Amino acid sequence: MASMGRRSERRAAAQSPAPLLILAAWDREVAAFWEVASREEPDAVLDGARALAAQRPAGDAPALFELASAHDYVGDELAAVPLYEQALDAGLSGRRRDEAVIQLASSLRNVGRPADALALLDSVAPGAGDELGEDLAPAGQAFRALVLRDLGRGDEAVTVALTTLAPTLAQYGGAVARYAAGSDQ
Repeated sequence: MASMGRRSERRAAAQSPAPLLILAAWDREVAAFWEVASREEPDAVLDGARALAAQRPAGDAPALFELASAHDYVGDELAAVPLYEQALDAGLSGRRRDEAVIQLASSLRNVGRPADALALLDSVAPGAGDELGEDLAPAGQAFRALVLRDLGRGDEAVTVALTTLAPTLAQYGGAVARYAAGSDQ
């Protein structure tokens, strides 16, 4: 009978909002960390990120993402790439997932892997079925344009950039969109 009670208590604990509260507190620590992070102190940034990651379970997607971001922030893209990949493979979701996709694509570009960056960005491009959130989609397209330029596809890069920019223009947006589409040369 006592063991039945313990199982019920464990089940109730597993279903409680405590893990969410713990993650929310950790997220506040992460935000505070990024407010004071300085590229001029890369060792302090990496030490701080490692300390934050150590507070989470091994393989925790948000922790892997924050650690990858720290490496990226201090210019160590080679170390950032596998951490971003691990975070995404571990099920990173929401805004962090969208940021990880963009940051991974940028890092891939910076380490000489533009084709991999393009494949990643194409997988989340508008209409791909697994799109970035509306607020970060233009950033994804901006990095896609940079990657296309790196791959020698400058005309396509300009089309992507102008197609993304056109809706934000209060005036001349229609003309820019038509030029980008090649329908009004």
